[in-house]
Amino acid sequence: MTGERKGWFVSIDGPSGVGKSTTVQALHDHLTAQGRPARRTVEPTTSALGQFTRSHANEIHGLALACLVAANRYEHIETEIEPALHAGELIISDRYLPSTLVLQQLDGVPLEFLLAVNDRAVLPDLAVILTAAPGLIAQRIAARGITHRFHLDPTGPSREVELYGDAAAYLMSRGVEVLLLDTGSYAPSDVARRIADDIPRLPLASVASPAHTTPQEP
Repeated sequence: MTGERKGWFVSIDGPSGVGKSTTVQALHDHLTAQGRPARRTVEPTTSALGQFTRSHANEIHGLALACLVAANRYEHIETEIEPALHAGELIISDRYLPSTLVLQQLDGVPLEFLLAVNDRAVLPDLAVILTAAPGLIAQRIAARGITHRFHLDPTGPSREVELYGDAAAYLMSRGVEVLLLDTGSYAPSDVARRIADDIPRLPLASVASPAHTTPQEP
């Protein structure tokens, strides 16, 4: 990113069933109650490219899907993340680079390719990785219903938890602050408060949050 980075960028990722979107909403509500405006965003985004990626993620596989996700990420950076950071805003993304490093590996894409195609992506100031016991994740997915082909693999929850641990280690090696939180024993509001404690108080900036679309698993 060129120019001065005045804002703060938080990404929230984790396996299916850990409550990412619920936590993002709870965090936004908590920050709002504290008078700390935040811009919510999501990947895949609500742009035409993001909607195409989301709606075709069950049909497009492997390298092609990884490239689509990366293209949407760069669009996301250019149109939402960088402008917010230049304006001094707090921006919170429901899914970001860690999800790619996990889900696209589960889809058979080599890690080296994923790191290369995402090499120019803006790194978050704080990467939150939500996790839970694989058995609990499997129960939550079963209760919610299968929404993506990745959910058809019974070993998926265990593999996701392991790969998110690897993603956390990679981000830390790049100098990113990582907050790893187990959601199995805590309400989303408690998790949100813990995340908020790690976000610095920024000078108030005007934030006009766009309409939020609940993401499907990419």
